[in-house]
Amino acid sequence: MATYDLIVIGAGPGGYVCAIRAAQLGLRVAVAEGRETLGGTCLNVGCIPSKALLHATHMLHEAEHNFAAMGLAVSRPKVDWKAMQAYKADVVGQNTRGVEFLFKKNKITWLKGWATIPAPGQVRVADDTHTARHIVIASGSEPSPLAGVEVDEKTIVTSTGALSLGRIPKRMVVIGGGVIGLEMGSVYARLGTQVTVVEYLDRLIPGSDGEVAKTFQRMLKKQGMEIITGAAVQKAEALKTKAKVTYRLRKDDSEHTLDTDVVLLATGRRPFVDGLGLEALGVKMTGRGQIATDARFRTSIEGIHAIGDAIEGPMLAHKAMDDGHALADILAGHTAQVDYNLVPGVIYTTPEVASVGQTEESLKDAGRAYKVGKVSFMANGRAKAVFQGDGFVKLLADRVTDRILGAHIIGPMAGDLIHEICVAMQFGAAAEDLALTCHAHPTFSEAVREAALACGDGAIHA
Repeated sequence: MATYDLIVIGAGPGGYVCAIRAAQLGLRVAVAEGRETLGGTCLNVGCIPSKALLHATHMLHEAEHNFAAMGLAVSRPKVDWKAMQAYKADVVGQNTRGVEFLFKKNKITWLKGWATIPAPGQVRVADDTHTARHIVIASGSEPSPLAGVEVDEKTIVTSTGALSLGRIPKRMVVIGGGVIGLEMGSVYARLGTQVTVVEYLDRLIPGSDGEVAKTFQRMLKKQGMEIITGAAVQKAEALKTKAKVTYRLRKDDSEHTLDTDVVLLATGRRPFVDGLGLEALGVKMTGRGQIATDARFRTSIEGIHAIGDAIEGPMLAHKAMDDGHALADILAGHTAQVDYNLVPGVIYTTPEVASVGQTEESLKDAGRAYKVGKVSFMANGRAKAVFQGDGFVKLLADRVTDRILGAHIIGPMAGDLIHEICVAMQFGAAAEDLALTCHAHPTFSEAVREAALACGDGAIHA
């Protein structure tokens, strides 16, 4: 029986960051992980492999549609799906091996196997029981099921299966118009697949800025994706040579069917906590199946903590990382906290979509007085030079104090541009502070400054 200061269950972004930070602060740390590689869903079958495919297919799109306009004469590129899958696997391998190196560098013990918590202060992995002053549950999440849809990861797949299909399908139906469905749908649409997205609500990316969602839907349709909103999927069936999806339109209760080759179930994710023994321990859960924690990530059981997708807050890898970093600091005797209002969200399609803070809808619901600074990327020289003039930056600020309340970007490099605004909001900056900050020219980030200027006397280039 080995004794540690901290045992982390799960080596995903939250777990491995928590472990490394705790080790840096002098704690003796072990991590229990049942996968053959470290990095959790994100590095193995989520964020990283999907970004590899998004990048590869974006390059394909550029070659097919924009190379000639730039004077680059090439023959039509041929997709080698097997080679693209190998490229994706190499990217994943580099990242997972990187985490393993960091474990060795920081003297973190990898307990290989799936963990259970037989009692407070104890973690059982395989046939061995280990003790620790603190246990951190960082077990992540899994795809949410949908009644009438039986996943086989061949014809009816989750994002995991969609990343490694045996061939590029001619048709794909995506159930769910959120981040995962739109990213993977975008990948296959660029590869020539006829992609149809079926979303239960009346708009894509629920919870996002309404204007962004409307603009995004228009752009995806222009790229060839079919979007069906306000549709409740009744069932999906895997037949001998195809699959069939049945849905009901909410506006008139009419029933419709879609024939397809592959169905991607992308209706969100839920905490993955089964098998840990939480019920026997009496760990308090929320009504949504998450582990209930306080502001210091403590569960209802002394010495057991939880972070990331297993608890409340956005189910995002970087949110889990922040949780893990903050908790490690707390366990080492420091002060730390995470403001979930400042966790950005990004969709890595082309164009990218990024947001942070409040939306116009949430501000209106709260009755808060605000002003809008909005600038199109058509006013940005750099964006037009790379064929990405569509989209805009929208900045929301308090009407009286000018303090930045939120931002929403659809356009080139939106996922990177949003962080300037995150930093500004972290320090309580006003829109004028961004407007008075010199931005290099020509850059995409000038659009952020222009939006800030639009919150005041007006943008220069719009």
